[in-house]
Amino acid sequence: MAIPKRLLKQTGRFARVDGIPYALPVNSDNAAVIMAAFPANYEIARSLLPGNEVHPVRLLNGKAVFLVTVVDYRKTDIGKYIEYSIALACTHGSRPAPKLLPALFIKSYQTGQYILDLPVSTEISVKGGKGIWGMPKHQANLDFIEGLDLISAQYDLEGEMVMRLDVNRPSGLKLPINMGAANYCQFRGMLMKSYIYFKGKASITLNKKNAASVTFGNHPKATILKNLQVENQPLFTAYIPKATGVLDDYFESWFLSYPQLPTTGPEGLESVIDLGLGEEWLENPNRMRVTKPQIAGA
Repeated sequence: MAIPKRLLKQTGRFARVDGIPYALPVNSDNAAVIMAAFPANYEIARSLLPGNEVHPVRLLNGKAVFLVTVVDYRKTDIGKYIEYSIALACTHGSRPAPKLLPALFIKSYQTGQYILDLPVSTEISVKGGKGIWGMPKHQANLDFIEGLDLISAQYDLEGEMVMRLDVNRPSGLKLPINMGAANYCQFRGMLMKSYIYFKGKASITLNKKNAASVTFGNHPKATILKNLQVENQPLFTAYIPKATGVLDDYFESWFLSYPQLPTTGPEGLESVIDLGLGEEWLENPNRMRVTKPQIAGA
């Protein structure tokens, strides 16, 4: 799915939304990306999705798909920042999709990812991502380290590690990619759906033992992720050293419904209304902080 012509025609125009200035289309250049997907417990994954119209993708073996994507944004309208996406592959519709078909018929099943957590480096990224697109962004301690053999990204919060993703640098040819993806999340009591398009050259590994690992820390947010029973052999990994991305200015939303009226209100605009435009990062994660982390699948 290539970038829509509608967005490309906006080149040279500008917008100011919630006080944030944008040169259109909303894009990024020279970003580095690592991504890995792991099998996880389907029933537990299903319990984490809100409402009744978002469903985990089910593999042939009945497992759900746990997705981690970390992007080191180096050139954007709102400055440099890291974005650490923790998600579940999902479909959108009145009932769960059959096994395998959501990967083949993406439009028919509205296949995408439901974002469980989305820490970022800067305040302005929180303000824009949550206030405009409804993404569950919050500021955290993040890093993105590209070594000769390993690309690693760690996420700390409140003095504890939440998780770390380590991807062995893939060898072999880099494949050109030009695709789009749908992101689902919840905000203000609504299901939000936004779209991103990206292109670059990716090194990809498929179902290779030890190609990547996820390590969970001791922060309470890690408990939810540990409960997903993430397996230790990835379904695939990808590394894109230089990617170009475009975030669509179009998004959709639906009321989330439940069998009974929710007793507590969801996070709303009060969480973003007083945010500023700061581009300062918190300190780097402390990679020596956790002495007994839990490795996925262990």
